[in-house]
Amino acid sequence: MTAAIRFVAIVGGGPAGLMAAEVLAAAGLTVTVYDRMPSVGRKLLLAGRGGLNLTHSEPLERFLDRYGEALPHLEHRIAAFRPEDLRAWAESLGQETFVGSSGRVFPTAFKASPLLRAWLARLDRLGVRFALRHRWQGWHQEGRLQFVGPAGEPVTATPAATILALGGASWPRLGSDGSWVEALSGRGVAVSPLRPANMGVTVAWSEFFRSRFEGEPLKRVALTFAGTTRRGEAVVTRDGLEGGVIYALSASLRDAILRDGAATPTLDLRPDVTADALARRLGAARAGRSASTFLRKSAGLSPVAMALLREVSPALPREADALAGLVKALPLTLTGVKPVERAISTAGGLSFAELDWRLMLRKMPGVFAAGEMLDWEAPTGGYLLQATFATGVAAAHGVMARAPGAERRRPGALTIARRAPPAALTRARALATCHP
Repeated sequence: MTAAIRFVAIVGGGPAGLMAAEVLAAAGLTVTVYDRMPSVGRKLLLAGRGGLNLTHSEPLERFLDRYGEALPHLEHRIAAFRPEDLRAWAESLGQETFVGSSGRVFPTAFKASPLLRAWLARLDRLGVRFALRHRWQGWHQEGRLQFVGPAGEPVTATPAATILALGGASWPRLGSDGSWVEALSGRGVAVSPLRPANMGVTVAWSEFFRSRFEGEPLKRVALTFAGTTRRGEAVVTRDGLEGGVIYALSASLRDAILRDGAATPTLDLRPDVTADALARRLGAARAGRSASTFLRKSAGLSPVAMALLREVSPALPREADALAGLVKALPLTLTGVKPVERAISTAGGLSFAELDWRLMLRKMPGVFAAGEMLDWEAPTGGYLLQATFATGVAAAHGVMARAPGAERRRPGALTIARRAPPAALTRARALATCHP
Protein backbone atom coordinates (compact mmCIF):
# COMPACT_ATOMS: atom_id res chain seq x y z
CA MET A 1 0.00 0.00 0.00
CA THR A 2 1.39 3.39 -0.94
CA ALA A 3 1.24 6.61 1.06
CA ALA A 4 -1.73 7.76 -1.02
CA ILE A 5 -4.44 5.99 0.94
CA ARG A 6 -7.84 6.90 -0.42
CA PHE A 7 -10.41 4.20 0.32
CA VAL A 8 -10.73 2.79 3.83
CA ALA A 9 -13.18 0.03 4.71
CA ILE A 10 -14.52 -0.13 8.26
CA VAL A 11 -16.15 -3.41 9.20
CA GLY A 12 -18.57 -2.83 12.05
CA GLY A 13 -20.95 0.06 12.65
CA GLY A 14 -20.74 0.39 16.41
CA PRO A 15 -19.18 3.30 18.33
CA ALA A 16 -15.57 2.36 17.52
CA GLY A 17 -16.25 1.96 13.80
CA LEU A 18 -18.31 5.13 13.51
CA MET A 19 -15.72 7.15 15.42
CA ALA A 20 -12.95 5.89 13.16
CA ALA A 21 -15.11 6.74 10.14
CA GLU A 22 -15.54 10.32 11.34
CA VAL A 23 -11.84 10.87 11.91
CA LEU A 24 -10.88 9.43 8.52
CA ALA A 25 -13.62 11.11 6.50
CA ALA A 26 -12.82 14.45 8.09
CA ALA A 27 -9.22 13.92 6.95
CA GLY A 28 -10.39 13.62 3.34
CA LEU A 29 -10.39 9.86 2.92
CA THR A 30 -13.18 7.88 1.27
CA VAL A 31 -14.79 5.67 3.89
CA THR A 32 -17.33 2.87 3.67
CA VAL A 33 -18.75 1.31 6.81
CA TYR A 34 -19.93 -2.29 6.39
CA ASP A 35 -22.34 -3.82 8.89
CA ARG A 36 -24.38 -7.01 8.90
CA MET A 37 -27.42 -5.33 10.48
CA PRO A 38 -29.98 -3.14 8.69
CA SER A 39 -28.88 -0.13 10.77
CA VAL A 40 -25.82 0.92 12.75
CA GLY A 41 -25.30 1.78 16.40
CA ARG A 42 -27.78 -0.77 17.73
CA LYS A 43 -25.89 -1.59 20.91
CA LEU A 44 -25.38 2.13 21.53
CA LEU A 45 -29.15 2.53 21.40
CA LEU A 46 -29.54 -0.33 23.86
CA ALA A 47 -27.10 1.39 26.23
CA GLY A 48 -29.21 4.50 25.87
CA ARG A 49 -32.11 2.79 27.59
CA GLY A 50 -30.21 3.27 30.82
CA GLY A 51 -29.38 6.90 30.03
CA LEU A 52 -26.28 6.33 27.85
CA ASN A 53 -23.44 6.47 30.35
CA LEU A 54 -20.79 7.94 28.03
CA THR A 55 -17.86 8.24 30.42
CA HIS A 56 -16.93 9.11 34.00
CA SER A 57 -15.80 12.33 35.64
CA GLU A 58 -13.29 10.91 38.13
CA PRO A 59 -9.61 11.92 37.89
CA LEU A 60 -7.82 10.33 34.94
CA GLU A 61 -5.38 8.33 37.09
CA ARG A 62 -8.22 6.64 38.96
CA PHE A 63 -10.21 6.31 35.73
CA LEU A 64 -7.38 4.43 34.03
CA ASP A 65 -7.02 2.00 36.93
CA ARG A 66 -10.39 0.53 35.97
CA TYR A 67 -8.82 -1.22 32.97
CA GLY A 68 -6.72 -3.63 35.02
CA GLU A 69 -4.31 -5.78 33.05
CA ALA A 70 -5.14 -3.97 29.79
CA LEU A 71 -3.99 -0.62 31.17
CA PRO A 72 -0.56 -0.64 29.44
CA HIS A 73 -2.33 -1.04 26.09
CA LEU A 74 -5.10 1.49 26.66
CA GLU A 75 -3.51 4.18 28.81
CA HIS A 76 -1.92 6.27 26.06
CA ARG A 77 -4.93 5.83 23.77
CA ILE A 78 -7.38 7.07 26.38
CA ALA A 79 -4.94 9.84 27.32
CA ALA A 80 -5.09 10.93 23.66
CA PHE A 81 -8.90 11.01 23.71
CA ARG A 82 -9.92 11.68 27.27
CA PRO A 83 -13.29 11.78 28.97
CA GLU A 84 -13.42 15.55 28.58
CA ASP A 85 -12.73 15.14 24.86
CA LEU A 86 -15.59 12.68 24.55
CA ARG A 87 -17.89 15.14 26.29
CA ALA A 88 -16.75 17.94 23.97
CA TRP A 89 -17.41 15.70 20.97
CA ALA A 90 -20.93 14.88 22.18
CA GLU A 91 -21.63 18.55 22.79
CA SER A 92 -20.41 19.36 19.28
CA LEU A 93 -23.29 17.19 18.09
CA GLY A 94 -25.70 19.35 20.08
CA GLN A 95 -25.86 16.85 22.96
CA GLU A 96 -25.04 18.61 26.20
CA THR A 97 -23.79 16.35 29.00
CA PHE A 98 -24.03 16.36 32.78
CA VAL A 99 -22.33 14.61 35.67
CA GLY A 100 -24.64 12.49 37.80
CA SER A 101 -24.39 12.06 41.55
CA SER A 102 -22.25 8.94 41.04
CA GLY A 103 -19.76 10.83 38.87
CA ARG A 104 -21.02 9.17 35.69
CA VAL A 105 -21.48 11.33 32.60
CA PHE A 106 -24.71 11.26 30.58
CA PRO A 107 -26.25 13.27 27.76
CA THR A 108 -28.78 15.73 29.12
CA ALA A 109 -31.37 14.03 26.89
CA PHE A 110 -30.61 10.85 28.87
CA LYS A 111 -30.89 8.67 25.77
CA ALA A 112 -28.83 7.67 22.76
CA SER A 113 -31.16 8.29 19.83
CA PRO A 114 -30.67 12.10 19.53
CA LEU A 115 -26.89 11.69 19.64
CA LEU A 116 -26.89 8.88 17.09
CA ARG A 117 -29.14 10.83 14.70
CA ALA A 118 -26.90 13.88 14.89
CA TRP A 119 -23.80 11.72 14.46
CA LEU A 120 -25.12 9.95 11.38
CA ALA A 121 -26.10 13.31 9.89
CA ARG A 122 -22.51 14.50 10.38
CA LEU A 123 -21.10 11.34 8.82
CA ASP A 124 -23.43 11.83 5.86
CA ARG A 125 -22.16 15.39 5.39
CA LEU A 126 -18.61 14.04 5.49
CA GLY A 127 -19.43 11.59 2.71
CA VAL A 128 -19.22 8.37 4.73
CA ARG A 129 -20.94 5.55 2.87
CA PHE A 130 -22.79 2.67 4.51
CA ALA A 131 -23.12 -0.87 3.17
CA LEU A 132 -25.74 -2.41 5.44
CA ARG A 133 -26.86 -6.04 5.60
CA HIS A 134 -23.34 -7.02 4.58
CA ARG A 135 -22.02 -9.94 6.62
CA TRP A 136 -18.24 -10.08 6.65
CA GLN A 137 -16.75 -13.43 5.58
CA GLY A 138 -13.04 -12.71 5.94
CA TRP A 139 -10.65 -12.38 3.04
CA HIS A 140 -10.48 -13.76 -0.48
CA GLN A 141 -7.31 -15.56 -1.56
CA GLU A 142 -6.13 -12.35 -3.22
CA GLY A 143 -6.67 -10.41 -0.02
CA ARG A 144 -9.96 -8.77 -0.94
CA LEU A 145 -12.58 -8.37 1.77
CA GLN A 146 -15.49 -10.76 1.32
CA PHE A 147 -19.09 -10.12 2.31
CA VAL A 148 -22.48 -11.70 1.78
CA GLY A 149 -24.78 -8.93 0.60
CA PRO A 150 -28.45 -8.23 1.37
CA ALA A 151 -29.76 -10.74 -1.18
CA GLY A 152 -27.16 -13.38 -0.40
CA GLU A 153 -24.93 -12.25 -3.22
CA PRO A 154 -21.12 -12.24 -2.85
CA VAL A 155 -19.60 -8.79 -2.41
CA THR A 156 -15.90 -7.96 -2.40
CA ALA A 157 -13.95 -4.82 -1.61
CA THR A 158 -10.32 -3.87 -2.09
CA PRO A 159 -9.58 -0.99 0.29
CA ALA A 160 -6.18 0.53 0.84
CA ALA A 161 -6.72 -0.01 4.59
CA THR A 162 -9.27 -1.83 6.71
CA ILE A 163 -10.38 -1.19 10.28
CA LEU A 164 -12.10 -4.10 12.00
CA ALA A 165 -14.52 -2.93 14.69
CA LEU A 166 -16.61 -6.05 15.06
CA GLY A 167 -17.40 -5.95 18.76
CA GLY A 168 -17.42 -8.86 21.17
CA ALA A 169 -20.04 -11.56 21.56
CA SER A 170 -22.56 -10.06 23.97
CA TRP A 171 -26.05 -9.23 22.70
CA PRO A 172 -25.50 -11.05 19.38
CA ARG A 173 -28.96 -10.13 18.14
CA LEU A 174 -27.70 -6.54 17.91
CA GLY A 175 -24.89 -7.48 15.55
CA SER A 176 -21.81 -8.61 17.49
CA ASP A 177 -21.75 -12.39 17.58
CA GLY A 178 -18.01 -13.13 17.72
CA SER A 179 -18.06 -14.84 14.32
CA TRP A 180 -14.95 -12.86 13.37
CA VAL A 181 -12.81 -15.07 15.63
CA GLU A 182 -12.65 -17.86 13.07
CA ALA A 183 -11.55 -15.55 10.25
CA LEU A 184 -8.65 -14.15 12.27
CA SER A 185 -7.66 -17.43 13.92
CA GLY A 186 -7.54 -19.00 10.47
CA ARG A 187 -4.84 -16.53 9.55
CA GLY A 188 -2.74 -17.37 12.59
CA VAL A 189 -3.83 -14.37 14.64
CA ALA A 190 -4.07 -15.08 18.38
CA VAL A 191 -7.48 -14.46 19.92
CA SER A 192 -8.17 -14.99 23.62
CA PRO A 193 -11.43 -16.88 24.26
CA LEU A 194 -14.45 -14.58 24.45
CA ARG A 195 -15.95 -14.62 27.94
CA PRO A 196 -18.80 -12.75 29.62
CA ALA A 197 -17.99 -9.47 31.37
CA ASN A 198 -20.30 -7.27 33.43
CA MET A 199 -22.59 -10.24 33.65
CA GLY A 200 -24.96 -11.64 36.21
CA VAL A 201 -24.09 -14.56 38.48
CA THR A 202 -26.12 -17.60 39.43
CA VAL A 203 -27.16 -18.60 42.94
CA ALA A 204 -29.13 -21.69 43.96
CA TRP A 205 -32.08 -19.88 45.55
CA SER A 206 -34.78 -21.76 47.38
CA GLU A 207 -38.14 -21.86 45.61
CA PHE A 208 -39.65 -19.59 48.27
CA PHE A 209 -36.99 -16.91 47.91
CA ARG A 210 -37.02 -17.12 44.12
CA SER A 211 -40.78 -16.84 43.78
CA ARG A 212 -41.19 -14.15 46.43
CA PHE A 213 -38.27 -11.84 45.70
CA GLU A 214 -37.41 -12.17 42.01
CA GLY A 215 -36.95 -8.65 40.64
CA GLU A 216 -36.47 -7.04 44.07
CA PRO A 217 -33.55 -4.60 44.45
CA LEU A 218 -30.90 -4.76 47.14
CA LYS A 219 -30.11 -1.08 47.60
CA ARG A 220 -27.03 0.53 49.12
CA VAL A 221 -25.06 -2.66 49.70
CA ALA A 222 -21.36 -3.48 49.44
CA LEU A 223 -19.80 -6.62 47.98
CA THR A 224 -16.35 -7.87 48.94
CA PHE A 225 -14.29 -10.48 47.11
CA ALA A 226 -10.56 -11.21 46.99
CA GLY A 227 -9.79 -8.18 49.15
CA THR A 228 -11.74 -5.68 47.00
CA THR A 229 -14.98 -4.01 48.10
CA ARG A 230 -17.42 -2.19 45.87
CA ARG A 231 -20.64 -0.38 46.78
CA GLY A 232 -23.77 -0.27 44.71
CA GLU A 233 -27.00 -2.10 44.11
CA ALA A 234 -28.04 -5.55 42.98
CA VAL A 235 -31.25 -7.11 41.75
CA VAL A 236 -32.48 -10.59 42.64
CA THR A 237 -33.11 -12.64 39.48
CA ARG A 238 -34.80 -16.00 39.19
CA ASP A 239 -31.46 -17.78 39.21
CA GLY A 240 -29.05 -15.33 40.80
CA LEU A 241 -28.05 -11.67 40.99
CA GLU A 242 -27.50 -8.83 38.53
CA GLY A 243 -26.57 -5.19 39.00
CA GLY A 244 -23.78 -2.69 39.37
CA VAL A 245 -22.24 -4.10 42.53
CA ILE A 246 -21.93 -7.50 40.81
CA TYR A 247 -20.57 -6.00 37.59
CA ALA A 248 -17.94 -4.04 39.51
CA LEU A 249 -16.33 -7.32 40.62
CA SER A 250 -17.40 -9.42 37.65
CA ALA A 251 -13.90 -10.12 36.34
CA SER A 252 -12.56 -11.60 39.58
CA LEU A 253 -15.83 -13.39 40.32
CA ARG A 254 -15.96 -14.91 36.83
CA ASP A 255 -12.36 -16.06 36.91
CA ALA A 256 -12.80 -17.68 40.32
CA ILE A 257 -16.02 -19.43 39.32
CA LEU A 258 -14.54 -20.73 36.07
CA ARG A 259 -11.43 -21.90 37.92
CA ASP A 260 -12.94 -23.32 41.11
CA GLY A 261 -16.55 -23.99 40.18
CA ALA A 262 -17.89 -21.46 42.68
CA ALA A 263 -17.03 -18.22 44.47
CA THR A 264 -18.06 -16.92 47.88
CA PRO A 265 -18.04 -13.13 48.19
CA THR A 266 -19.54 -11.43 51.25
CA LEU A 267 -22.39 -8.95 51.10
CA ASP A 268 -22.63 -6.05 53.54
CA LEU A 269 -26.32 -5.21 53.86
CA ARG A 270 -25.62 -2.05 55.91
CA PRO A 271 -22.32 -0.57 54.70
CA ASP A 272 -23.08 2.84 56.24
CA VAL A 273 -23.23 1.42 59.78
CA THR A 274 -20.24 -0.01 61.63
CA ALA A 275 -20.38 -3.52 63.04
CA ASP A 276 -20.09 -2.18 66.60
CA ALA A 277 -22.91 0.32 66.14
CA LEU A 278 -25.08 -2.34 64.55
CA ALA A 279 -24.34 -4.78 67.38
CA ARG A 280 -25.42 -2.16 69.94
CA ARG A 281 -28.72 -1.68 68.10
CA LEU A 282 -29.29 -5.41 67.86
CA GLY A 283 -28.44 -5.85 71.52
CA ALA A 284 -31.54 -3.95 72.60
CA ALA A 285 -34.39 -5.99 74.00
CA ARG A 286 -36.83 -7.26 71.40
CA ALA A 287 -39.78 -6.49 73.68
CA GLY A 288 -41.94 -9.16 72.13
CA ARG A 289 -41.37 -8.00 68.56
CA SER A 290 -41.13 -10.57 65.75
CA ALA A 291 -37.73 -11.21 64.23
CA SER A 292 -38.77 -9.39 61.05
CA THR A 293 -39.99 -6.32 62.89
CA PHE A 294 -36.91 -6.34 65.10
CA LEU A 295 -34.51 -6.54 62.12
CA ARG A 296 -36.41 -3.89 60.19
CA LYS A 297 -36.43 -1.39 63.04
CA SER A 298 -33.11 -2.18 64.72
CA ALA A 299 -30.97 -2.97 61.67
CA GLY A 300 -32.88 -0.99 59.05
CA LEU A 301 -33.17 -3.96 56.72
CA SER A 302 -35.60 -4.18 53.82
CA PRO A 303 -37.84 -7.24 53.41
CA VAL A 304 -35.61 -8.68 50.68
CA ALA A 305 -32.48 -8.15 52.84
CA MET A 306 -34.12 -9.90 55.79
CA ALA A 307 -35.20 -12.78 53.54
CA LEU A 308 -31.69 -13.04 52.16
CA LEU A 309 -30.31 -13.35 55.69
CA ARG A 310 -32.64 -16.28 56.32
CA GLU A 311 -31.90 -17.76 52.90
CA VAL A 312 -28.22 -18.00 53.80
CA SER A 313 -28.64 -18.68 57.52
CA PRO A 314 -32.10 -20.12 58.32
CA ALA A 315 -31.27 -20.16 62.05
CA LEU A 316 -30.22 -16.56 62.70
CA PRO A 317 -27.75 -16.03 65.56
CA ARG A 318 -29.34 -14.67 68.74
CA GLU A 319 -26.14 -13.03 69.93
CA ALA A 320 -25.99 -9.39 68.83
CA ASP A 321 -22.33 -9.48 67.75
CA ALA A 322 -22.81 -12.61 65.63
CA LEU A 323 -25.99 -11.28 64.03
CA ALA A 324 -24.31 -7.96 63.27
CA GLY A 325 -21.39 -9.84 61.76
CA LEU A 326 -23.76 -11.75 59.49
CA VAL A 327 -25.49 -8.55 58.35
CA LYS A 328 -22.10 -6.98 57.64
CA ALA A 329 -20.56 -9.99 55.89
CA LEU A 330 -23.21 -12.33 54.54
CA PRO A 331 -21.49 -15.13 52.58
CA LEU A 332 -23.04 -15.77 49.16
CA THR A 333 -22.21 -18.92 47.24
CA LEU A 334 -22.13 -18.09 43.52
CA THR A 335 -22.43 -21.21 41.40
CA GLY A 336 -21.95 -19.83 37.90
CA VAL A 337 -21.98 -16.85 35.53
CA LYS A 338 -24.58 -15.85 32.99
CA PRO A 339 -23.57 -16.70 29.39
CA VAL A 340 -21.77 -14.19 27.21
CA GLU A 341 -24.88 -13.72 25.08
CA ARG A 342 -26.60 -12.14 28.09
CA ALA A 343 -23.63 -10.15 29.36
CA ILE A 344 -23.28 -6.38 29.03
CA SER A 345 -19.83 -6.73 27.50
CA THR A 346 -17.15 -9.22 26.52
CA ALA A 347 -13.75 -10.12 27.93
CA GLY A 348 -11.07 -11.70 25.78
CA GLY A 349 -10.59 -10.98 22.11
CA LEU A 350 -7.84 -10.01 19.73
CA SER A 351 -4.54 -10.09 21.59
CA PHE A 352 -2.67 -6.79 21.81
CA ALA A 353 0.51 -8.76 21.11
CA GLU A 354 -0.82 -9.18 17.56
CA LEU A 355 -1.01 -5.40 17.08
CA ASP A 356 1.62 -2.75 16.63
CA TRP A 357 1.45 0.71 18.21
CA ARG A 358 -0.93 1.85 15.47
CA LEU A 359 -3.39 -0.97 16.28
CA MET A 360 -2.40 -2.61 13.01
CA LEU A 361 -2.16 -6.40 12.79
CA ARG A 362 1.50 -7.36 12.54
CA LYS A 363 0.66 -10.35 10.35
CA MET A 364 -1.70 -8.39 8.11
CA PRO A 365 -0.30 -4.98 7.15
CA GLY A 366 -3.04 -2.49 6.38
CA VAL A 367 -5.58 -4.18 8.68
CA PHE A 368 -6.34 -2.38 11.95
CA ALA A 369 -8.63 -3.21 14.87
CA ALA A 370 -10.55 -1.23 17.49
CA GLY A 371 -13.24 -1.43 20.10
CA GLU A 372 -14.60 -4.32 22.11
CA MET A 373 -13.08 -6.98 19.86
CA LEU A 374 -9.69 -6.15 21.43
CA ASP A 375 -8.64 -8.09 24.53
CA TRP A 376 -9.66 -5.74 27.33
CA GLU A 377 -12.51 -5.36 29.79
CA ALA A 378 -13.74 -2.73 32.21
CA PRO A 379 -16.62 -2.29 34.62
CA THR A 380 -19.74 -0.32 33.79
CA GLY A 381 -19.69 3.36 34.68
CA GLY A 382 -18.60 4.90 31.39
CA TYR A 383 -15.35 3.00 31.05
CA LEU A 384 -16.61 0.69 28.31
CA LEU A 385 -17.71 3.40 25.89
CA GLN A 386 -14.71 5.62 26.64
CA ALA A 387 -12.21 2.94 25.62
CA THR A 388 -14.33 1.95 22.63
CA PHE A 389 -14.41 5.51 21.30
CA ALA A 390 -10.73 6.10 22.13
CA THR A 391 -9.52 2.99 20.29
CA GLY A 392 -11.65 3.99 17.30
CA VAL A 393 -9.85 7.33 17.23
CA ALA A 394 -6.50 5.57 17.70
CA ALA A 395 -7.06 3.11 14.86
CA ALA A 396 -8.05 5.94 12.50
CA HIS A 397 -4.90 7.84 13.37
CA GLY A 398 -2.98 4.60 12.92
CA VAL A 399 -4.26 4.42 9.35
CA MET A 400 -3.25 8.02 8.76
CA ALA A 401 0.16 7.48 10.35
CA ARG A 402 0.82 4.88 7.68
CA ALA A 403 0.20 7.48 5.02
CA PRO A 404 1.81 10.83 5.86
CA GLY A 405 -0.05 13.57 4.08
CA ALA A 406 -3.41 11.87 4.39
CA GLU A 407 -4.03 14.00 7.46
CA ARG A 408 -4.49 17.09 5.27
CA ARG A 409 -8.10 18.04 5.71
CA ARG A 410 -10.60 19.22 3.18
CA PRO A 411 -11.60 22.86 3.55
CA GLY A 412 -14.51 23.14 5.94
CA ALA A 413 -14.41 19.48 7.02
CA LEU A 414 -15.70 18.77 10.51
CA THR A 415 -13.27 16.87 12.70
CA ILE A 416 -13.20 15.62 16.23
CA ALA A 417 -9.97 17.51 16.75
CA ARG A 418 -11.54 20.83 15.72
CA ARG A 419 -14.53 20.28 17.95
CA ALA A 420 -12.55 19.01 20.93
CA PRO A 421 -10.18 21.11 23.06
CA PRO A 422 -6.79 21.96 21.48
CA ALA A 423 -5.04 19.56 23.86
CA ALA A 424 -6.96 16.69 22.30
CA LEU A 425 -5.62 17.59 18.86
CA THR A 426 -2.04 17.59 20.14
CA ARG A 427 -2.48 14.25 21.85
CA ALA A 428 -4.13 12.65 18.82
CA ARG A 429 -1.41 13.83 16.46
CA ALA A 430 1.27 12.59 18.85
CA LEU A 431 -0.40 9.20 18.92
CA ALA A 432 -0.38 9.08 15.12
CA THR A 433 3.31 9.82 14.78
CA CYS A 434 5.05 8.46 17.89
CA HIS A 435 5.47 5.03 19.37
CA PRO A 436 3.85 5.03 22.85
